[in-house]
Amino acid sequence: MEKVMAAKCSVSFFSYGFDGLNKSSSNTSNNDFASRKKNLNLRLLFLPSRRLLPASCKIQQRNQSSHYKRQLGRKPPFERIRTRAKLQPNSDNESEPENSVSNDGDMENIANHEKTFEDNVDTRVDVEHIDEKNSGLLSVFSVETNRDVEHAEIAPTKALAINGEQLSGVQPEDLIGMIKTAERNILLLNQARVHALEDLQKILNEKETLESEINSLERRLAEADAQIKVASEEEVHAEQLEDQLEKLRTELINRGGSGKSEHELYENRNKISNEEALLARDAHVHSLRKEVDSLRTENLALKDDIQALKSMLSNLKNTDERMVTLENERSSLDASMKELESKLSISQQDLSNISTLKVECKDLWEKVENLQRLLDKATKQADQAILALQKNQDLRKKVDKLEESLEAANLFKVSSEKIQQYNELMQQKIKLLEERLQKSDQEIHSYVQLYQESIKEFQDTLNSLKEESKKGLSDEPVDDMPWEFWSRLLLTIDGWALEKKLSNNDAVLLREMVWKRDRHICDAYVACKEKTEEEVISSFLRLTSSQPSPGLHIIHIAAEMAPVAKVGGLGDVVTGLGKALQKRGHLVEIVLPKYDCMQYDRIRDLRVLDATVNSYFDGKLFQNKVWIGTVEGLPVYFIEPHHPNKFFWRGQYYGEQDDFKRFSYFSRAALELLLQAGKKPDIIHCHDWQTSFVAPLYWDLYAPKGLNSARICFTCHNFEYQGTAPASELTSCGLDVHQLNRPDRMQDNSSHDRVNPIKGAIVFSNIVTTVSPTYAQEVRTAEGGRGLHSTLNFYSKKFLGILNGIDTDAWNPTTDMFLKVQYSANDLQGKAENKDSMRRLLGLSSADDRTPLVGCITRLVPQKGMHLIRHAIYQTLEMGGQFVLLGSSPIPHIQREFEGIANQFQNHEHIRLILRYDECLSRYIYAASDMFIIPSIFEPCGLTQMIAMTYGSVPIVRKTGGLNDSVFDVDDDTIPHQYRNGFTFTAADEQGLNGAMERAFNLYKSDNETWQQLVRKIMNIDFSWESSASQYEELYAKSIARARAAANRT
Repeated sequence: MEKVMAAKCSVSFFSYGFDGLNKSSSNTSNNDFASRKKNLNLRLLFLPSRRLLPASCKIQQRNQSSHYKRQLGRKPPFERIRTRAKLQPNSDNESEPENSVSNDGDMENIANHEKTFEDNVDTRVDVEHIDEKNSGLLSVFSVETNRDVEHAEIAPTKALAINGEQLSGVQPEDLIGMIKTAERNILLLNQARVHALEDLQKILNEKETLESEINSLERRLAEADAQIKVASEEEVHAEQLEDQLEKLRTELINRGGSGKSEHELYENRNKISNEEALLARDAHVHSLRKEVDSLRTENLALKDDIQALKSMLSNLKNTDERMVTLENERSSLDASMKELESKLSISQQDLSNISTLKVECKDLWEKVENLQRLLDKATKQADQAILALQKNQDLRKKVDKLEESLEAANLFKVSSEKIQQYNELMQQKIKLLEERLQKSDQEIHSYVQLYQESIKEFQDTLNSLKEESKKGLSDEPVDDMPWEFWSRLLLTIDGWALEKKLSNNDAVLLREMVWKRDRHICDAYVACKEKTEEEVISSFLRLTSSQPSPGLHIIHIAAEMAPVAKVGGLGDVVTGLGKALQKRGHLVEIVLPKYDCMQYDRIRDLRVLDATVNSYFDGKLFQNKVWIGTVEGLPVYFIEPHHPNKFFWRGQYYGEQDDFKRFSYFSRAALELLLQAGKKPDIIHCHDWQTSFVAPLYWDLYAPKGLNSARICFTCHNFEYQGTAPASELTSCGLDVHQLNRPDRMQDNSSHDRVNPIKGAIVFSNIVTTVSPTYAQEVRTAEGGRGLHSTLNFYSKKFLGILNGIDTDAWNPTTDMFLKVQYSANDLQGKAENKDSMRRLLGLSSADDRTPLVGCITRLVPQKGMHLIRHAIYQTLEMGGQFVLLGSSPIPHIQREFEGIANQFQNHEHIRLILRYDECLSRYIYAASDMFIIPSIFEPCGLTQMIAMTYGSVPIVRKTGGLNDSVFDVDDDTIPHQYRNGFTFTAADEQGLNGAMERAFNLYKSDNETWQQLVRKIMNIDFSWESSASQYEELYAKSIARARAAANRT
């Protein structure tokens, strides 16, 4: 069966001449083509008879309209475009039935088919005439077909499909004919392309001519508009002259009747003559009007012509696009024809290969038949050989069995004699063994008796040791339970006391057992986990006994606590000092406001107690909810006021207009909690002005009520913030204004009608501290004391400074999980890796590892030396370093100023300003920085320099406050060498800062070994709370001892 190849092409002619061969996919539906009735579809059929089926396209052009000819003048009309293509068709068994011709058919059927095909393809393209009603515009050429070609299908040139079966029946002459036919078709297509390009050139020339005519018509139109404008102005002027002439005539008549003089009549005649001249000019105006009207008419005609030319120009543009489409389709047809030629060449090679393979296949088949016959013979012989081998194997097995039986018989004869000799020897040995066994049984029996006696002695000794161990363990504190366990247990006992489920005396005894970390109460609590609350309380009551307290009971009342409610260093001090005192064996509790903006996820076991605390304020009693939980292992009480002003539901900690009322309320509610809970603390430690109200409230109101066991310690972290207010506001919390608004009590030193909470705390507290020794000296001066220097000097005996520490568990580069790489003083490679990582994170240049990186983390307030920080940025850049600033300002104009600097260096490779607080990034900066700058105007303590040194960043600081107590200059010979750890300057100016920075940069760049030794030294300095906590412990103990001594004297 013969299979032949087919290629289908579609040729479409569009509006202005030959538009292109329209190519579409083979699955286009007949409905698609019904919508394109103006397209001429030409199908190319390839027949094995190698005869040509001619197809012609006749395109005629109708005459232009007379109006259009008048506008174009001598411009020739569009030339008639004719394209004739005679393409060699070929039949395809897989194409539509009406386009296929059987190979076995008669040649007459083929001739008839050719005639029918030629009649169906003959088309005519006309340019329709547009009458003058449509303003002389031309429409696009429409393609009319004499007959509708039904079931038409546009398809790309179909790929030639060849396989072994199809090629086996194709004659070489047919293939050669197909190739020649394809070459002729390619030639015809190229000719069509040349005609199309010529037509395109003509169209482009006509387009340029039309554009030039449009430009000339537009100029004429503009000139006509100008003439119309001038004529209109003259017409208006003529009308005015007519009015004046009429007035003059009327005036002349009136004057003539009144008997004017001859001179006047002469003047009037002159005027009349002038007016007549004007009338003559008016006639000229009328002629101009007519000319204007004609110009207007011609102008309208020009506008219509321009509109027609514009539409023709748009049609020409569409024709350009269609010609581009034509060129693309022509290139695709060329590619398909080339592909067809390559596949035909391949088919010829395959045909020759097939004929060769047929011959080889016949030879191979004959060989296979011969091999099959030989194989059958060999198989028969193999079957016979297998039967013979099986018989031989059976015989061989029988022979082997006989040989084995003969060998066994010979061996039995030889071994029977040896066995007799061996039996005689064994009997002799058995007799000897029996004698030895008897002796060993006797020895073992004696050993067993001795072992049993020793076991009894060991058991008695073990029992006695167990009893002694139990007695010792019951007396020793439990060290294997975390502090969270004891804090939770203590909060539970206090909750029972507040809820009146325990008496105050029982609660005190149970607290003492918790302070001792008594094993009995620990075991009882663990054993009662699954029991009811009443059973647990009864079990605890059985444990109560009078035991001395192992340490002090210390309660901190504060407005901040890290990490749940932190604004500045106060929160770090409350947590760090509390944990250090707890580790030294003291009971430490914290009382905080319950802010709505706290980090509640850092509080463990938070729950509300089933009891309320009533406190007095503004002449009324208000209820307060009490929440308990643990923070960093410390027991914490959170007070939630039920006050209509929602004191602590403001979304921020400080900065409200009524801060004085908010924190005076909280101070009294905290003391009310201690009173109602039956607590007997040894020390009540309050911080800053927010809780300074505790001191006067305690001695004036709560000591008389029975809360009189404590000594008051007040710590001021910054004397710049004193919380002064009108004296009248003091009455809200129940204090007597008349008694307290006095110079020796709470009256502000600079204003007699205001009260100063800080001053009241200094007067009423037993211990007054600040956060560094140098700052304690500075605030006793008029400049540093902010008005309280006289009060501090008066109470100097109870006032001293203790340098703060840092929480080395939280700030530790060896365990800090925020860092990319943890490191220590013995392994500084991790610090270099963190430096490189942070540079990439912030987009800084990391080309040179030895470029010094200066860090600064601070609140942008005047206290921190804003002008010096700003100068340090530019100075670092000038000295060849990099600078990173992290911080923000609550003062708007400072924030805006630094935002401007940040924008200036937004894409700089050495400077980066991040104007917010980010704890994770702050740890990165500490670890990455080579130097850390703190140019404060005054600094009570400062924690950043301690943290920076812990992370190996060398500090550059001004000698003030806590900076002077913790950083000692490396070039100061008056300081022992082992204490030198940074670079300092005294004057708060740019010159002093420049000197310190230059010395630091010179050492970093010139002596790397000395710099590394300095980094290791500062990382090994102990900045923990141990030393500070021991000083506070000593202060507490001395104050309590003085109080007890005074009580004994009375």
